[in-house]
Amino acid sequence: MFDSLSARLQGIFDRLGGRGRLTPENIQEAMREVRVALLEADVNFKVVRTFIDRVRERAVGQDVLTSLTPGQQVVKIVHDELVELLGGSGHRLAMASHPPTIVMLMGLQGSGKTTTAAKLARMYAKQGLHPILAAADIYRPAAIDQLRTLGAQINVPVVGDAGQKPLAICRAARDEAAARGLTPLILDTAGRLHIDEAMMEEVRAIRADVKPHHVLLVVDAMTGQDALTVAEKFNTAVGIDAVVMTKMDGDARGGAALSVRHVTGRPIAFVGIGEKIEALEPFHPDRLASRILGMGDVLSLVEKAQQAVDQKTAEEMVRKLREDTFTLEDFRSQLKQVRQLGPLDQILGMLPFGKQLRGAPKELEAEQADLGRFDAIISSMTPAERTHPEVINGSRRQRIARGSGTSVQDVNRLLKQYAQLRKLMKQLRGKRAFPGLPTLRG
Repeated sequence: MFDSLSARLQGIFDRLGGRGRLTPENIQEAMREVRVALLEADVNFKVVRTFIDRVRERAVGQDVLTSLTPGQQVVKIVHDELVELLGGSGHRLAMASHPPTIVMLMGLQGSGKTTTAAKLARMYAKQGLHPILAAADIYRPAAIDQLRTLGAQINVPVVGDAGQKPLAICRAARDEAAARGLTPLILDTAGRLHIDEAMMEEVRAIRADVKPHHVLLVVDAMTGQDALTVAEKFNTAVGIDAVVMTKMDGDARGGAALSVRHVTGRPIAFVGIGEKIEALEPFHPDRLASRILGMGDVLSLVEKAQQAVDQKTAEEMVRKLREDTFTLEDFRSQLKQVRQLGPLDQILGMLPFGKQLRGAPKELEAEQADLGRFDAIISSMTPAERTHPEVINGSRRQRIARGSGTSVQDVNRLLKQYAQLRKLMKQLRGKRAFPGLPTLRG
């Protein structure tokens, strides 16, 4: 989402860093370019004006102008101000002292509210809690069925039927959560295609009666400045505690995410980064600021890796590499773990200056497709072929290609990469390249 803005800002700061000593005139020129970059990224013009004024005021100080690395000093100032603009230390939802903790979701139709409710429930279940969902959107066709389907996928109970009133559904869910000791209770309230008084009155009544501990507004980051208008109106009419930005993996310019805290005074709590049920993350202002400035987001990458990679599996893989018993079946397991980390462009974006490592979009798509293609090829092999790929002759390659819907060239490419990996592992073993890996006990 922020690729264009990130590229523009990095270009500006690269030129700034190459000038040696800075002058107020240099900084003024750079701030003009930053201002244009932010406006082109659809950041609210009032937010841009305040942001530029704060950066300029700090950047023309003696500490920057007399520094040996003034360009880096300016980048640090911009980073700090971006973090502050995005909400400082971030916003976390505290659990109530007397469960259930009630989290109420509001938003327009199409913002991803129902899916976000299920994503939140899954996230809390992963943390060892026992969430429950209330399907209080009785107006959108199949909304209740959608939430029940999602709830079944993550093994979370769902309360609500089409014949009930929204307030009655929320009350019943609160009572059931209290009786069964379930927490948090997540309320999926009704949305509309546009803001109207009937919707506002309904969510006001639910808030007043059920008394949620957290009221979250779900907004679509792809709608740009309209997202800010929606957030302002909901905050004025009902009151919100924080925002959930969905579709942050889209190709919109991202200005709404940079503006919502300043415009509404409410922080971003979570961001949706895909359609899958696990594609929801707590929002970290410092990490997003680092990504925008090309510094990467190693912490998020490590967290993703910890979720995707099983420790025992990793240790077993190390043992096989050491003993030269690494098979194509093991290779496929590694490919699956890489795919679980997410799209390759997202992974590269988390590395420091990883955007510079990215190829053209078509090349990245081809690399991503290769992961799935290689999985299909290995699945078309017999157990013996996966363990001893040297037996795969010409006729076997043709059979494997037909079975996997690929070409013989694809099969050859996979076998070549596998052979190169094993050769590399042998070379590294000879150089004692595994001193830092876990000690294996037999």
